[in-house]
Amino acid sequence: MQRSYYSNSIPEFLNDNHDRILGQLTRNHDFSADKLQRNAWIKQIEILKVELASINKGQIYFEFSIPRMGKRVDNILIIQDFIFVLEFKVGDTEYQKHAIDQTVDYCLDLKNFHEGSHHEKLVPILISTKAFNFTNSFEVIDNLFEPLKANQSNIGSIIAQTLLLSNGIEINPILWENSIYKPTPTIIEASQALYRGHSVSEISRHDAGAINLSKTTECINRIIEQSKADGTKSICFLTGVPGAGKTLAGLNIANERRKAHEDENAVFLSGNGPLVYVLREALVRDEVQKAKEKGKKLTKKQSAIKANAFIQNIHHFRDDNLISNQAPNEKVVIFDEAQRAWTKKKASSFMKGKGMEFEMSEPEFLIDVMNRHTNHCTIICLIGGGQEINTGEAGLSEWVNALKNYYQNWDIYYSNLITGDNDYLSDEDLKNWLKTNGVSEKHLHLSVSVRSFRSERISSFVQEVISGNSFEAKSILTDINSDFPICITRDFSVAKKWLRKKAKGTERIGLVGSSGGRRLRAVGIDVKNEITAENWFLNNSSDVRSSYYLETVATEFDIQGLEIDYLCLAWDINFYFNNEKWNYQSFEGTKWKTIKSEVEKSYLRNAYRVLMTRARQGIVIFIPYGNISDQTRPQKLYDSTFEFLKSCGMKEI
Repeated sequence: MQRSYYSNSIPEFLNDNHDRILGQLTRNHDFSADKLQRNAWIKQIEILKVELASINKGQIYFEFSIPRMGKRVDNILIIQDFIFVLEFKVGDTEYQKHAIDQTVDYCLDLKNFHEGSHHEKLVPILISTKAFNFTNSFEVIDNLFEPLKANQSNIGSIIAQTLLLSNGIEINPILWENSIYKPTPTIIEASQALYRGHSVSEISRHDAGAINLSKTTECINRIIEQSKADGTKSICFLTGVPGAGKTLAGLNIANERRKAHEDENAVFLSGNGPLVYVLREALVRDEVQKAKEKGKKLTKKQSAIKANAFIQNIHHFRDDNLISNQAPNEKVVIFDEAQRAWTKKKASSFMKGKGMEFEMSEPEFLIDVMNRHTNHCTIICLIGGGQEINTGEAGLSEWVNALKNYYQNWDIYYSNLITGDNDYLSDEDLKNWLKTNGVSEKHLHLSVSVRSFRSERISSFVQEVISGNSFEAKSILTDINSDFPICITRDFSVAKKWLRKKAKGTERIGLVGSSGGRRLRAVGIDVKNEITAENWFLNNSSDVRSSYYLETVATEFDIQGLEIDYLCLAWDINFYFNNEKWNYQSFEGTKWKTIKSEVEKSYLRNAYRVLMTRARQGIVIFIPYGNISDQTRPQKLYDSTFEFLKSCGMKEI
């Protein structure tokens, strides 16, 4: 992929023909360049030719690709040992906060994901062409400058001031430009980029150490095409560790099939309500904003029609097909978190409340709906191990049981991990049946977490903590803590300060806690106070409803399948460590009650597993002191949990 639309040495850029530069930018633009874009380029070229006139070395790039964000930065300058990231706001008279954050975000993307930029000095410069002169401080933290503010007349002098801080070493622009990019977008960023037309190969990592998501896409596309050619029905079970990219793979397949095979009406279905609402809203906001930038008018209502067809709630899909015996329009359906589909008991009870008789598990019914097709169709089930967090979630076994008992004519493809020794499928008879009647595919398992780009061993660390193995947990954390800080505190205000200090640009921070952590309310954290997921995950730092304010808490039900950069996990004693083991309890009425059911225990373990694997860059765990005069908050249990987590290697702050 071409990194930039135009690149040249700075001296050659200064001598290059104005129209030739503009022509190259226009030719390399993915879409037809509108008048607004052309005028912006013209102004940038004019300004930079004047402001860089005294610089006799270095390299300049126009429209340099930022894959994780699916965007391009206006200009990058490589001069001596500095990487200058320039964002133009032509005609702006002020230095807007959102524009400053955007410029910093570009630098963070390079610092975190571009190998050639990891250890270099990055200088974000926002250029509001008509703004007043601003006195910059030139402060640097970890090779990242505080954002500099320039107008069209002082860019050159600001760059010259920065160059006075040079150590004399020069970055090789050719080596820098061709160094490896390892982007790992959030699922929100990825869905927006895919929806805009970017491919998964553009926004996902390319290094050999991470799973190549395109291999999984190729495998599933091959299965779909085989079903079409043979006129058969097929089902795929795609598994993966938390954060490995299952949802990204599913969105990519749905997006590709909708564009290349419109007759299939491919759809992404999820029973995870917050995920559906957040992704839909993110797509709508992004599409409306992009239309506005191009001078076009698109209402949120118009955009929502298309977004709602692309991503649907699995329960709405179920209900729509209950009132009809016809085959659905969709020939390819992707079920996200398919292990959370409901058991027969849960589905029957729910439907009875709506005055309907229903005698199937959700997996059985969903297969039955697709089985109405007289020719080909394909179901793709995205399965997370150890992710069931609610009563009535069927797990993978219900899907396999339905196929075994009623749909043996379906072609079954499964991850080779499913029939091994793991959390995906515990029934040995079902494993053996699957081995005999299905086809094992190695590319249907994603084994490496890419949610935390800073460390791929977070899920292993969390597993050891949840298993009560402090020695093993500490060993892992010792290796990863410099890349992915995990610390612990007894002071909530300290936790909040830590988050705000760590986050730069629009990096998102937030407060999470277990839905069963009812006595956190005593310290001002009310897990029963429901959030609006779209506001919490998408709104900016000026909105009190957003995660940034650290006033509202997201539970495992709100955040499963999503992620943020830095989080504070408020830990209550519904899951506490004492007498060398984890203990389980729920708060009922006015007191805690011991949980005895093994299924309920697994739900609680998984809730904390989910909460501990939602951060991309770092975690601070807050454990209250308890209160000697409050029998519902015994200090001993908070203290023993705190001491165990410290023994896992977490640094106290």
